[in-house]
Amino acid sequence: MAPSAMTRWTTSLSEAQPVPYWLEDPGRPHPEPALTGAETCDLLVVGGGYSGLWTALIAKERDPQRDVVLLEGREAGWAASGRNGGFCAASLTHGLANGVARWPDEIHKLQELGARNLDEIEKAVARHSLDCDFERTGEIDVATETYQAFELRDWYEETVRRGLAEDTEFLDGEAVREQVDSPTFVAGLYDRRGVALVHPAKLAWGLKRACLRLGVRIYERTPALTLKPYGAGMAVRTPYGRVRARRIALGTNIFPNLVRRVRSYTVPVYDYALMTEPLSPDRLASIGWSKRQGLGDSANQFHYFRLSADNRILWGGYDAIYSYGGRVRAEYDDRPETYAKLAEHFFGCFPQLEGVRFTHAWGGAIDTCSRFSAFFGTAYRERVAYAAGYTGLGVGATRFGAEVMLDLLAGERTERTELEMVRKKPLPFPPEPFAWTGIALTKWSLARADAHDGRRNLWLKTMDRLGLGFDS
Repeated sequence: MAPSAMTRWTTSLSEAQPVPYWLEDPGRPHPEPALTGAETCDLLVVGGGYSGLWTALIAKERDPQRDVVLLEGREAGWAASGRNGGFCAASLTHGLANGVARWPDEIHKLQELGARNLDEIEKAVARHSLDCDFERTGEIDVATETYQAFELRDWYEETVRRGLAEDTEFLDGEAVREQVDSPTFVAGLYDRRGVALVHPAKLAWGLKRACLRLGVRIYERTPALTLKPYGAGMAVRTPYGRVRARRIALGTNIFPNLVRRVRSYTVPVYDYALMTEPLSPDRLASIGWSKRQGLGDSANQFHYFRLSADNRILWGGYDAIYSYGGRVRAEYDDRPETYAKLAEHFFGCFPQLEGVRFTHAWGGAIDTCSRFSAFFGTAYRERVAYAAGYTGLGVGATRFGAEVMLDLLAGERTERTELEMVRKKPLPFPPEPFAWTGIALTKWSLARADAHDGRRNLWLKTMDRLGLGFDS
């Protein structure tokens, strides 16, 4: 990057705070007290992100008499659930294409369950008065290269043939720029109903309040340290106490799973985002975007972007950073070299917005698995259930995962537990140094494909055949 260009783009970052915009909201609730002493319950939920909060809430809705305790190591929603892009998608499979590739015989059922799940989230927002800026605006997958436009059209035509194109429309260059005006957009695929936008932290906080109102006992700043059988149930030790429970649901996602054998199925990938200052009416008019859809581009190293309730633009993605050994550390949440790259890309997409400043820049870890979408299982003779591996599309899918965990703990055969997606797991990641080497080679190959009209090299073709991948 030339020095003049570096100055031009990084000037926009000069006042950006290295903290997640969403978590700075003045409505952030005070944490609940830590657990001190002993507790007993019917169901213990470990993890205070979406996965755990939905599990606790649905458990009480299914059976108001069930005694439910939730443990959170820090504060509800502070990690991935409070710092993501706020795209709440119906897809349970990390996009339709991934679902068709992996579960072609079940894809219609998976689409149906995903649409139903998003509808249930919308109903829960209304039923529990969750103040989370929920907007069912849909999403446009945009092509920024000619080859991507052909791929989008071909994919759209395939979904039509498969009967999977409901509420979806292909947009040519002129049509997509009528929706959002960027000189880089050459085509788009508009999903009108399958994505909602939310304020992600407010959603987590609203779920926490709803759980408390229904009688869930929540202990924050209470990490779960060990998990062991205890009589007919299980026991979890915490720094100042313990919990004995008949059943346990683990929603810790990227953090080390208390069932050790599950840990090799995920790796932490760091993703980064910027947030602009609020756009003036004139600036907003210069790019159109009156329907407020979520947007994502079609590259392997993709960007996702959206408007907030106060007309800021969140701009994230592109880099997906994996550190040797799969370490999760607070210092990885801040990465200025990625912020500079994202700022350059932002103004390339929207040159009309030159002069706009970024107010926040942040990152966080995503639990990535080799098939990109969640996996599930039980341990300790079905007294413990877990769900993990959402790979960046968990805002909506975690609610489905909560229902799966509760079904598994109840020993019930349901339309969810009968899915191949639920019954089978992805391939685990290999130990180091093989994991780091494979991920680095995959990232290099994906960047090379983006630079060569999407052509995938032998490594990527082999990974495709094996059903392996790396994504954020």
